[in-house]
Amino acid sequence: MFGLGTGEIIVILIVVLLLFGGKKIPELMKGLGKGVRSFKDGMKGIDDETEKKPSQDNATKDKEQ
Repeated sequence: MFGLGTGEIIVILIVVLLLFGGKKIPELMKGLGKGVRSFKDGMKGIDDETEKKPSQDNATKDKEQ
């Protein structure tokens, strides 16, 4: 994972704990989770649109002919 060892990850977690405190961390993770979910939903919406577009283009061409 990004070339980080166990020691580096522990140090990063301790620094985060010291900066934000124990009560803020769950709120931060909740916000991060919502952001990731929103991003995934957005990507899924784009995929759905790209799948629908060729079928709509073909339907338009069929009507014109």
